[in-house]
Amino acid sequence: MSTRSYLLISHQKELLQFYETNKSVPWLCFDTEFVGEKRFLTRICLIQAVTPHGNYLIDPFEIKDLSPFLDLLSDPNICKITHAGDNDYRLFYTHFDVVPRNVFDTQVAAAFAGYKYPVSFKKLVENELRLSLSKGYSVADWEARPFNSQQLSYALDDVLPLYELWQALTEKLKHKDRLHWAAEECARWEDPTFYARDPHQEALSSGLMKALNTREQVFLLRLFAWRRQIASQKDYSKEMVLPSKLIGTIVKSVSSGRDALRQNRRIPEKIVNQYGAEFDRLYRTPATDDERAVLEQVQPEEMENPREEILIEMLNLLVKQKSFENGISPALVIARNTLARLKSDPEAIEEYLGNGWRRELLGERFVEWLLNFDQLQLDINDGSIELRIMNDADYH
Repeated sequence: MSTRSYLLISHQKELLQFYETNKSVPWLCFDTEFVGEKRFLTRICLIQAVTPHGNYLIDPFEIKDLSPFLDLLSDPNICKITHAGDNDYRLFYTHFDVVPRNVFDTQVAAAFAGYKYPVSFKKLVENELRLSLSKGYSVADWEARPFNSQQLSYALDDVLPLYELWQALTEKLKHKDRLHWAAEECARWEDPTFYARDPHQEALSSGLMKALNTREQVFLLRLFAWRRQIASQKDYSKEMVLPSKLIGTIVKSVSSGRDALRQNRRIPEKIVNQYGAEFDRLYRTPATDDERAVLEQVQPEEMENPREEILIEMLNLLVKQKSFENGISPALVIARNTLARLKSDPEAIEEYLGNGWRRELLGERFVEWLLNFDQLQLDINDGSIELRIMNDADYH
């Protein structure tokens, strides 16, 4: 095949032949085009793949069994090359319960080579390969059939540069002795727990939760679960079932009954007519032990603590400085809100930092400061700044 030519695979026999041709290749570059609007589960509309044997476009609408392609994703002998591939892998895990093996992501690798994280594919290709990519079909209707040739040419542009990017970034990371760091970060995507999601996370992370009483918290928990269930049953987006902007108003009104919901001019009459009785039932049903256990995860609102804010900011600046010195994007290392969550929590610190590249980069002293955050002291004397762990003498 020529550089721009491709094989469009739209029959099961063609996909089986694709597998037989490529089951022993050392590498496979791929990307997907998908549509997530107005449905519960994002729909995979096209799979683009490049291997040493050629370029392929796989139409999942016409092929009932994608197992031959999925087998390549889970083959540890084939390096899978992507850009921002965690989105694609999450789709395959959600739809097919498939976990990839042997992955290399150019967006992750670029973060260890001095690029900001996340860096766009277009910018990375332009900088590393001196190629300019057209983005004219970035919002194309990928569900429409038949495809047009320009559309498919655009889709191919998302995978053709990946092999050369892999080579260029690998050489840079070898030179910086950072290749094993990138490999470790990409390997997180090979663990099923990476894709696991707490079904209650949407409610627990809601800004409403901490301001509610217990009964309202239980209702909010149920309301998010109910919306997710209805969306799943109808294959609608959650916003189509119940817009998020209405949730706070409903929570505050439901305690006064269905009439209060109906009289609230901010809640559409259609919503009350269709779901008012269900909202009332969700509110009045007593909480279960499981629900009470979930609500134990809700942290009470904390009083502002200037000392803690200053220390977190100082640790955050140290992360940025270490990242800058090593040519690594700080956004990939550790976020400020993650620092606030980890402080003085040995289990969380071990889970996040472990013995991997983040610990190697930040150093044991940084880990010690996090572990002893409550005893951490910031001293500023004669223009020098010192972070230290207070001892017994400091308390007398």
